[in-house]
Amino acid sequence: MTGTEPTDEPDEDTLLDRVGSHVRENRNGMLQDLVFAVVWVTLTSLLYDFAFASAPQWVLYMFLLAGIPAYFGFFVSLEMAKERR
Repeated sequence: MTGTEPTDEPDEDTLLDRVGSHVRENRNGMLQDLVFAVVWVTLTSLLYDFAFASAPQWVLYMFLLAGIPAYFGFFVSLEMAKERR
């Protein structure tokens, strides 16, 4: 041991403080992401259960996977519409 002891600095942020700060800074974006995910999964599940009831299960997975480009396409087009205003 070198004789120096690590000390906890009082101004050092705790994990909870950092998470709280991150949530405060990104609140709207996180809420939009959550709403999009819930709506996409709900619509996909309903579509698979009722419109494609006899389809194999991989069709459901493809619908769910299509949510990735749909997410980016939706929010990119939303940003473009905001810029045009």
